[in-house]
Amino acid sequence: MLKVIFAVLALLVAAVILVLAISTTANPDLPREVANHDKKSAEPEIAPVPDPATARVIAISAQPAPRTDDVRVTSMQWIPGGQFEMGALNTVPDEFPPHVVELDGFWMDTTEVTNREFEEFVDATGYVTTAERPPELRSIQPDSELANVQILPEMNKPGSICSLQLSSRDDIDPQKGAYSWWQYVPGANWMHPEGADSTIEDRMEHPVVHVSWLDAKAWCDWAGKKLPTESQWEFAARGKRSGAIYPWGDDLKPDGNWRHNIWQGEFPIKDTGEDGFARTAPVKSYPANDFGLYEITGNVWEWCADYYQQEYYAVSPSKNPPGPEFSYDPQEPDIIKRVQRGGSFMCSDQYCVGYRVSARMKGEEDTGAFHTGFRCVVTPDMLIHTTK
Repeated sequence: MLKVIFAVLALLVAAVILVLAISTTANPDLPREVANHDKKSAEPEIAPVPDPATARVIAISAQPAPRTDDVRVTSMQWIPGGQFEMGALNTVPDEFPPHVVELDGFWMDTTEVTNREFEEFVDATGYVTTAERPPELRSIQPDSELANVQILPEMNKPGSICSLQLSSRDDIDPQKGAYSWWQYVPGANWMHPEGADSTIEDRMEHPVVHVSWLDAKAWCDWAGKKLPTESQWEFAARGKRSGAIYPWGDDLKPDGNWRHNIWQGEFPIKDTGEDGFARTAPVKSYPANDFGLYEITGNVWEWCADYYQQEYYAVSPSKNPPGPEFSYDPQEPDIIKRVQRGGSFMCSDQYCVGYRVSARMKGEEDTGAFHTGFRCVVTPDMLIHTTK
C-alpha cells in the first residue's frame, strides 16, 4: 500500500504546476508574519496602497538607455523604469493589495527564448534539462515530511507534463478532475514537446517549452542575463498603460482581432485556433506592446526570478522589490514554488484567465511543462562595455 501512495505522490508532485492553473482561490488566512519570515533582516519599506480613485496612475522615466556596445542587449528592448501600480483590486487574493512600485530601468528580451536559441546553449554546453533526467523531487522543502519520499523505479523515467486531447466532457473523470487531461509523458522534453514521437524541426522560432526554472536560470547564466523579477515583468507587460487588463488595454479583441495566443472554444475539449494557433505560436506572431515586447501574454507561461508567496504584496518593498526570500504556497507548503507570469495557449475565460497582466501563477522550480518558457533581462550594472 505504501508503494502505491508513493507512486501517486510522485505523479502529483510532477504535475502540480499545471493542476494549480485551475485554482482561482487561495488561503486568505496565511499569517502575515509568514510572508515576512526573515526576522533578522531590516523591516522593509512597505509599499503604499493606492487610493482607488487615483490608483490608475503610471509614471514612465524619461531616462534613455545607457549607451553600450554590449552585444547582449541587441535583441532586447530598453524598459526605462518608473512608477506603477502593481496588482489589482477585486481579484484573486494573491493579486491583492494593489501597491505602488518604483523600478530602475532594464533591458528585456523582445521575445521569449526560442528553440533555436536554447539549442545553441545545449550545443555549446552539453546541458541536459530536468525533463531529460529521471525525476528527483528537487522541489521538496528541506524540512518537509516529504523530504524522504522515494520514487518507485517504474515511475522514475525522464519526461514532462502534457495535455491530453479529449473528445468530449464524458472523458472527464469527476474523481480525477484536471488529471483527466494533464498527464506526465515519458520522453516529453524541449526537443519533443508532445512526447518522444514529436519534434521541433519545424518549430525553431517557437518558444522553448518543458524548461524548469532551473533550466531557465542555467540558460541565463550562460547568456549573461537573468530572469526578470515579478515586478519587472508586470511593469514591462503593462506597456505604459495605466491599470489596463491586457498589454494593449481593456478590450480582449480590439477591432475584432486576437492580440495573443490563448484558448478559444470549449475548454479542455477543443481549441478552435481562432487566433491562428492551437499550440505554441512562433515569436512575433502578434503585435508588440508599447515597449516593443512580443507575446508578453499568451503563448507560454514565463518564469520569473521570484519565489512565490501568496501575501508578498502586503509586505513588498516599494523600490525595486526583489521578491520574497523563501517560498510559501498555503495550498502546498511543502513544495518550493517560483512565480510564472503571462498565461499561455492553454488559458481561456473558462479556465485560468492567466493572460491578464496582473495574473500570477506558481510552479515547482524543478518542473517544466509543454506550455512553460521564459524570457530574460539585463540591468545596467551587468553591462560589460559602455560608451559615452
